[in-house]
Amino acid sequence: MDDDALATRVSAARARLILDRPFLGALVLRLPFEFSQADWCLTTATDARKIYLNRTYLSKLSLPQIEFALAHEALHCGLTHFARRQHRDQRRWDVACDFAVNALLIADGLTPVPDALHLEAFLSLSAEEIYPMVDEHPDQKTHDQHLYDDGADYPHSDRPGDSEDLNGSAQHPTQDAPPALRADERARLGQQWQERLAGAAQQAMQAGRLSAAMARMLEQFLAPSVPWRNLLARFLTLRARTDFDYSRPSRREGDALLPALRSAQINVAVAIDTSGSISTTEISEFVSEIDALKGQVSARISLLACDCELSADSPRVFDPWEALALPPSLGGGGGTDFRPVFDWVDGQDVAPDLLIYFTDGQGRFPSRSPAYPVVWLIKGSGQPPWGERVQLN
Repeated sequence: MDDDALATRVSAARARLILDRPFLGALVLRLPFEFSQADWCLTTATDARKIYLNRTYLSKLSLPQIEFALAHEALHCGLTHFARRQHRDQRRWDVACDFAVNALLIADGLTPVPDALHLEAFLSLSAEEIYPMVDEHPDQKTHDQHLYDDGADYPHSDRPGDSEDLNGSAQHPTQDAPPALRADERARLGQQWQERLAGAAQQAMQAGRLSAAMARMLEQFLAPSVPWRNLLARFLTLRARTDFDYSRPSRREGDALLPALRSAQINVAVAIDTSGSISTTEISEFVSEIDALKGQVSARISLLACDCELSADSPRVFDPWEALALPPSLGGGGGTDFRPVFDWVDGQDVAPDLLIYFTDGQGRFPSRSPAYPVVWLIKGSGQPPWGERVQLN
């Protein structure tokens, strides 16, 4: 199949995306495409500047699969996977990114290309959340090439061209792989793609043409990134009972009634999901942060560990001056049921001023919201039916 015929198929796939899935279509339109037959592009590839398409591979794909291939590369760019790897291993990061993208595209009804990595359980999880679940030495490989990082699998030479043309037309082919992104390019393109993603999402939502899976992902990705520690500090501070006292001073201080600031101790219940979805390291970090905050707001902590039932040594109660510590063994590992924690609270004489639950948000919830405030610190995409949700980021 010659380049003209291939370009016609690519154009048809882009047109179908624009009509059927305008969010993905708008992202694809931002990437000009280029044909290649070189060994650095055996299937499809992107460097966050263009999409590269292997002629032989492309000719074997159906039109729906070409839609998937284009949307896959565009979503890598829109989610700025090229700018988020940081210290992580490149191969594992690339695999995690493919799992994240493919789960979204398949849930959106697109037809995957051969060898596309997919696990339904990863739907709505970010690449950062999937990364720890990717084995260090598996046989899993991405079906495409991610050219924005230096790597042994992707030889680099002089850049074939830094075109800003966004009309989507096929560019002149090259046998040289594009170089990895420089630091300044990574930052510049990262900002551009975030703006493009937000614009495409807004247009699709206004038209009512955004799938539920994409909407959930975008809500998390585009939300202002406020550190969960800051949010926890804010919730605890708001609950701290600090007020002015107008009691009469001793006669030696005079007869004037002057306000004095008095602080009362608050009672906070802290529940930890020990079903296995939260790592021991993450639990330790969370407990350390609570320990640092409780002294500042004079909080008495009741610490509860729970999977499908409360642990045998729950609750452990700590006064503001006592160091918060985990039990020697967290136990758990069963299913997740949030009701035992709320049942325990209901059995107390006084409701807590605040309950903080550290979990992935996947489990059985009480049927009704309690009268006291609840903050859910969520790792993953879980959506509690009530209470304040804080994303672990």
